[in-house]
Amino acid sequence: MKAKVYDVVIVGGGPAGLSAALVLGRALREVIVIDEGSPRNKVAAQSHGFLSRDGVCANELRSIAAQELTPYKTVTYLKGVVCDVKRGDDCFQTTTLSNQTYESKKVIVATGMKDQLPTIPGLEHVYGKSVFPCPYCDGWEHREKPLALFTTGNQALFYTKLIYNWSKDIIVFTNGDMNMDEVSRKELQLHQIQFVENTIQQLQSNEGTLQRVVMNNGETYERTGGLLQPIYTKQALTISVRTSDNGGYVTNHHGLTHIQGLYVIGDARHVFTSLIGAASEGYEAGVVIHHELVEDDWNQK
Repeated sequence: MKAKVYDVVIVGGGPAGLSAALVLGRALREVIVIDEGSPRNKVAAQSHGFLSRDGVCANELRSIAAQELTPYKTVTYLKGVVCDVKRGDDCFQTTTLSNQTYESKKVIVATGMKDQLPTIPGLEHVYGKSVFPCPYCDGWEHREKPLALFTTGNQALFYTKLIYNWSKDIIVFTNGDMNMDEVSRKELQLHQIQFVENTIQQLQSNEGTLQRVVMNNGETYERTGGLLQPIYTKQALTISVRTSDNGGYVTNHHGLTHIQGLYVIGDARHVFTSLIGAASEGYEAGVVIHHELVEDDWNQK
């Protein structure tokens, strides 16, 4: 029996992937969404900046989106981890860890990114509760409060400028990184921003709220929240796609890679897009792919 060929396989069930699935489902396209169920912001109690859903938790947003797909019977949602994507002669083959292979005319990769946290004892107790990677998502809740900024020396000035509008009471911690240049040092001093280059011993907290930063030399700094500079890692693709300098993938403005029919959207493409930005890219990719499929279907007659 010949295997079913889907119109589109979508790898990843976050805002980008589910938005693309919604558009394609409404266009009566046969779509399967394969999602491992581990969103990047799963530790955050709330997500912000998504119009009409400001303050919603990450899992609730995904649940609402998945529920809205249920009327569209051409869309299948599957829990699984994709381990391989190949381009065959006539279609793509997408394989999961459970050794299931799905064939499709197009593939959308919307796997997002993962945050690799710095090694700071106690960070696990405050991350997503009072210490965050994104000021646009969580800065407003910590406005005008004493904040810690955990960053590298060469990025200290950039990130300080970024969060300075939310709070002027900032202490920069480079955790032993001594690579801050003289221009950055002078700029921070000019704006009365303290920076500490010693190694952090631990973060002390109470029920997820940061209380103080304790250094190896015994110094302590009282803080109630913080921002950190994360290291982003993406899910490696087994199919060879050109990568960008910022750690994402090279695509055109619709998300199409140099491999015809393979799209990368959302955080997987840019490293950072935000929830609403990722959803927008999913919508756009869905429309573009439907137009391509329309032309293909029409020309086969």
